[in-house]
Amino acid sequence: MNRFPITAEGAARLEEELKRLRNVERPRVIQAIAEARAHGDLKENAEYHAAREEQGFIEGRIKEIEHKLANAQVIDVTKLPNNGKVIFGCTVVVMDLDNDNELTYRIVGDDEADIRENRLSVHSPIARALVGKSEGDEVQVEAPSGTRTYEILEVKYL
Repeated sequence: MNRFPITAEGAARLEEELKRLRNVERPRVIQAIAEARAHGDLKENAEYHAAREEQGFIEGRIKEIEHKLANAQVIDVTKLPNNGKVIFGCTVVVMDLDNDNELTYRIVGDDEADIRENRLSVHSPIARALVGKSEGDEVQVEAPSGTRTYEILEVKYL
């Protein structure tokens, strides 16, 4: 069984979603099914079918989150000594040498990635190029728009 990396923050978000699904959403949809059943004929009861479909989605999501948490390798970079090296979970400040833009990224697991929040998947081209490098290093990244060159300005273990 393969374990996949996840930050402590990402694991906490999954646990919170699981708790909400189990304690709020599941009882709500069970109540909706009971109310729809009380209306009579189930063959033509759209409310019943919609509630059952939602129940299936919720149960599927619960199983998916339980599986992810069971197979997750939680990495908390705040407990590691900062040696200036880019690792999973760290926040890295880079300078795009092609246009002098300063960018800040956090290297996270696939499920946590969100480019709008500057969280890059550890499997993305930029993250793969950065991991293992140190402050002051220059890295080249093959992007769809061509090769980009970045200089690592700062590595933070937040």
